[in-house]
Amino acid sequence: MTDINFYFDPICPFAWMTSKWIRIVQRQRDYSVDWRFISLRLINAHIDYDSHFPPEYEAQHTAGLRLLRMASAVREQHGREAIGPLYAAFGARILESGPDAGREPGWQGTPELAASSLAEAGLPATLVEHLDDTSRDAEIQAESDEALALTGKDVGTPIVHFEPPHGVAFFGPVISRLPDEEQAAELWDHVVGLARFPGFAELKRSLREQPQLPSFGVTTDGTGKVEDWHAGSRRLKK
Repeated sequence: MTDINFYFDPICPFAWMTSKWIRIVQRQRDYSVDWRFISLRLINAHIDYDSHFPPEYEAQHTAGLRLLRMASAVREQHGREAIGPLYAAFGARILESGPDAGREPGWQGTPELAASSLAEAGLPATLVEHLDDTSRDAEIQAESDEALALTGKDVGTPIVHFEPPHGVAFFGPVISRLPDEEQAAELWDHVVGLARFPGFAELKRSLREQPQLPSFGVTTDGTGKVEDWHAGSRRLKK
């Protein structure tokens, strides 16, 4: 029995930050996690990207879909337990490697990054061929729909389902920095406690700092440029 279903898109910085926190909680509570797919490109397929997103977002979202296609093949051929290490390898290259200024839009979904991630996860390089395997989009769409059915559609990534199939599910939480070991457990208990109240729907504030990640110019010791980032995760969705 899985304790947590975690739905992620590899290019989402907020999903990545939340996943790092979930991994801390996983170690502390001995939880099992099933890393599942939700594609920002597919759930936004009905939206005109030119009028709703910054110019680079369509390429980024498409890159995320390409990586999920490959991850689908990994799961099929090597089991669900292979997805956690693969997602960690994606995140290390996309969000922990420094700002992407000067790189071509969509660099996150290139064969070179995919092959490097596969190598780190101990998986065959031949799986790169599935980046453009559109036959896998139906599976990814179904899993994305599964995630949105748990929370409603007006959300982004990640979506967390605790104690499935009948436990609580929620979008986020959207966090801009990683809690320490003590804070991680406390935050988890508060989030689950709120989600377990049947009448609870939303707790939100729009004023926030940008994600404290190297891809946003913040070093691993927390120093670097820190500024308010009002758009937040919603820009990844709408």
